[in-house]
Amino acid sequence: MNKVTLKYELDLDFVLIAITSSLRDYRLCYFINKVTGLKLHKIADYEIGMGSSVGVASFSRYADIDETNDTEYYLLANRGLDGGLLIPEMRYSDYFLLIRNFIDDEDLTNLLDHILAINEVVAASEIAPQKLKSKENLIF
Repeated sequence: MNKVTLKYELDLDFVLIAITSSLRDYRLCYFINKVTGLKLHKIADYEIGMGSSVGVASFSRYADIDETNDTEYYLLANRGLDGGLLIPEMRYSDYFLLIRNFIDDEDLTNLLDHILAINEVVAASEIAPQKLKSKENLIF
C-alpha cells in the first residue's frame, strides 16, 4: 500500500502589527484613521472554528483597501465577541493590524509611529507571523 503525504505552505505574505489598547474597536479605528489617513470601516465579523468546546468564534473586523497602491489594511480584534482569542499566544494584544502587499519599511515605521502617538495605545509593534503558533487563524 502506497502512502501519499500532502505538504502545504501557508501564504503569510503580510505585515502584522500587534496593538495593545483599552479603546473599543470603533474608537481605535477612529483614532487610527485620524492620525494615519486610513479609511478603516466596519465589515463583516471574522468567524473561525475554534474547536469542539468553543465552536465558532466571531472577531470584530475593519478594512481599508487602497486600490491605487494595491494594499489592504485589516484591523482584527484579538478577543472574540463570545470569548476566546484569535491568537492565544498573544493574549496581551488587543488588536492586530494586518497589512497585505505592504513593502516599504519607511512607511511601516511611519505607520507605527503614528499609531504609538495615540494616547490610549499602550504598545504597538511588528510581529513576524511565521513565528506564531496560531498563524492559520490569520488566513482569510
